[in-house]
Amino acid sequence: MLLFKEKPVKMENETSVQEFILEGFPGGQHLGKVLFLMHLLAYLASITGNVVIVTITCIDARLHTSMYFFLSIFSCLECCFTSSVIPKLMVIFLLGKQKISFAACFTQAFVFVFVGVTGFFLIAVMSLDRYLAICRPLHYSTIMNLRTCLLLVTACFALAFILTTGLVIKISQLSLCGPNIISHFFCDLGPLIHLSCSNTKSIELLTFILVSFILIISLIITITAYNHIVVTIINLPSAKERQKAFSTCSSHLIVLFLMYGSCVFIYVKPKQSRRLDSNRGAALVNTVFTPLLNPVIYTLRNKQVHQALKENVCRMKVAR
Repeated sequence: MLLFKEKPVKMENETSVQEFILEGFPGGQHLGKVLFLMHLLAYLASITGNVVIVTITCIDARLHTSMYFFLSIFSCLECCFTSSVIPKLMVIFLLGKQKISFAACFTQAFVFVFVGVTGFFLIAVMSLDRYLAICRPLHYSTIMNLRTCLLLVTACFALAFILTTGLVIKISQLSLCGPNIISHFFCDLGPLIHLSCSNTKSIELLTFILVSFILIISLIITITAYNHIVVTIINLPSAKERQKAFSTCSSHLIVLFLMYGSCVFIYVKPKQSRRLDSNRGAALVNTVFTPLLNPVIYTLRNKQVHQALKENVCRMKVAR
């Protein structure tokens, strides 16, 4: 009699999930077309506003400085950031197609996190740029030349890529053998971790540490830079000089508060499964309204951009 030895079944790192279902906003399903129109208008306005900033920075020679170079890169990031999420959300609202493949889901998660992390590092670089412009004006043009700007931007992208790639690959290797409904309107890291049927304590801790590291490092750089900026502004001899110095920083500070506020609420908590429903509202602000407000803040509160935009629009009208 022959005895056949049964092979043990290996469950680790195995996944039976080939696609996910994005839950979206269950309470607003009956308002699909209205929500589609609202998000379409917000998306188009955001893309248009950020493209205008990039365009005006490129064509106007007065804006060929490090400050506006970083601003144009930041506007490009904002276009990519909102484009990684909103088009799929609009498809859900309009057509009800909530399915997304495994590869597409993790690609969306990677792009969203990579662009977001790069944005935070760039915000810190923009703070250093403002510090040098206000606190070290005599050395500013020498230090912040084109080569330095390119190196800083490259460093932001490289560091964000390294951190994001490692984290997303680690999460993609979790066992996904159970439910495939993501309690969100896009593939974010927290809801994906929550779906895993394996032990997620280590990956949740890793996510918490990495996100905290990114936020804290960029925040320390920004706070340190603005602490010196505030001291310098206070010590300026005339009120006009103080107002001019502060006006160049106010737009940056508003954007900074919007970004940090929503991201701290969403990500800086050790247990990713908590408050997933409340995260949707904060994520909506982060992915729709903040990229929409940024061009408005930078164009209306920045006199140089506002003036350059006005003059170039007038030239276009005359040319016609």
